[in-house]
Amino acid sequence: MNSFSMRLLAGIYLAFTGLTAIAADDWVEESNANTLQVMEAQARMSPESFSSLGIESVDAEVMDLGPEIYERSQAAWKDLVAVLEERKKTTENPRVLQDLDILIKSLHDQIRTDELEHKYMLPYYNLSQTLYFGFRSLLDPRNDPARYPAALERLKKYTGQAEGYRPLTDLARDRSSERFSVPGLLGPYHGELEKHLGNVEQFKAGLNQAFSESGLEGWEENLALLTGQLDDYAEWVKQEIVPRGRDDYRLPEEVYADNLKNFGVDMDPHQLIRMAQLGFADLQMQMQSISTQIAKERGWESADYRDVMAELGKERIPEAEVLDYYRNILKELETIIRDNELVTLPDREAAIRLATEAESAAAPVPFLSPPQLIGNTGQQGEFVLVTHSPNEEDGGEVSDFGSPASTWSLTAHEARPGHEMQFASMVESGISQARVIYAFNSANVEGWGLYSEAIMQQYLSPEAQLFGLKARLMRAARAFLDPMLNLGLIGKEEAMELITRDVGISKALANQEINRYTFRAPGQATSYYYGYMNLMSLRAEVELRMRDRFNQRAYHDFLLQQGLLPPDILRQAVLSEFVSQ
Repeated sequence: MNSFSMRLLAGIYLAFTGLTAIAADDWVEESNANTLQVMEAQARMSPESFSSLGIESVDAEVMDLGPEIYERSQAAWKDLVAVLEERKKTTENPRVLQDLDILIKSLHDQIRTDELEHKYMLPYYNLSQTLYFGFRSLLDPRNDPARYPAALERLKKYTGQAEGYRPLTDLARDRSSERFSVPGLLGPYHGELEKHLGNVEQFKAGLNQAFSESGLEGWEENLALLTGQLDDYAEWVKQEIVPRGRDDYRLPEEVYADNLKNFGVDMDPHQLIRMAQLGFADLQMQMQSISTQIAKERGWESADYRDVMAELGKERIPEAEVLDYYRNILKELETIIRDNELVTLPDREAAIRLATEAESAAAPVPFLSPPQLIGNTGQQGEFVLVTHSPNEEDGGEVSDFGSPASTWSLTAHEARPGHEMQFASMVESGISQARVIYAFNSANVEGWGLYSEAIMQQYLSPEAQLFGLKARLMRAARAFLDPMLNLGLIGKEEAMELITRDVGISKALANQEINRYTFRAPGQATSYYYGYMNLMSLRAEVELRMRDRFNQRAYHDFLLQQGLLPPDILRQAVLSEFVSQ
């Protein structure tokens, strides 16, 4: 084993130690050894991704954009598949076998995705955002400051100042321009390029802020060089990529279907549309029932759920009080969880903070910033509140999360019992790396977030219940609008009208939603409702089997302890272990 492998292995064996060290079972150690081999190979190509997971040995390394990157990576992934298939023949532990299947599937998925990208799409890199998030992750205040100096080495490599390295912007230009002569390749969507170019200044400012707050010295000259290179690259994008861009946001059907699969949605798009539309109509009826009650109690003339939500939305939390207000909502949710024995809560408090300007530009809705997943020594996830979108007109206030009734479901989704607990459980339960990193997909993660909203709903006020249903209505709308837009079954204007009128979200948020479906992450938005429906279906099956033996706290604790298993493997684990016990 080379020195790189030894350092990486040392980092992995520190994995999943939360506030206290947890000894890994033998099967976990065996599985992690398999996962190590995959991570080592992938870290050579994209070290920033593995650094953000917590592998310190690659903190100073930079992404591979060298010649023949496609051919070299494809060969590496296929070799790994062959090695893992051979390992299955001598593996006896069923959980290790499950994890090997997870790793193999992940590699096959990567091979297929790369093939489709190479076949259809012109290579293009949004470098300012990529570099911002890479440095922001490394210089995160939650990290050990001893890791920070690696950012100085990484900075020199990006700029070409380190021996043997060319500027990353030059390599990105080379990888794009060498494919200019290939007929039929699709350039980026013009709306996407417009947003990327419009955010360059935000990300440059975010880079400067991250380094300024790190306490490091000697970065100013190289960062100035890097930001100058990013400016030059942005000009090159305007000159060379924009003319090769496309006006139609729709992806080739093969690529869109592959997106759905990678986000964990294993359903035909047309079937998904029908399921989501049915759910949308059912939710509207539930919302109307609650709205009738609220309008009567408040003496409002109109009981239409759209009008009732609009009236409730006028009740605003003062901007200076937003953070404290959400913290208080979290405390009340925790009381409900304990009193009704919904799930076992951690002893520590959950972290909530306001977003930076760069974070708001990149992800203009509230989100959970995950904890370090490898080598965790107590780092926690953070519920990040986004109150405006800097790249929208007039600062783009995102007013959808500023009314009291809207805070409950959002906090349940992002904090507790949602994502914050989900990621904390993965870190602290001692489960295998394959189940945290390589089984990870959006449907697994977001399905739990939406399910968390649902299990809290009955304990909330009618007003909070209405906004909880509104949040679920938005997820159902996503699950049919995203595929309909990408299949050409609806236009952007019609989709915008539907979600602003019938869902009742702001124009600023609606713009972000349409951008998400059309170019930011086509297919991803469907994963919330799809993952939620999987979890609800599984719970229904378990309750029917167990009847009076069903205990929802034990059930939810069990689900969280499984990591991010694919639906079929999760169902197998629940039926064979939880139900049988």
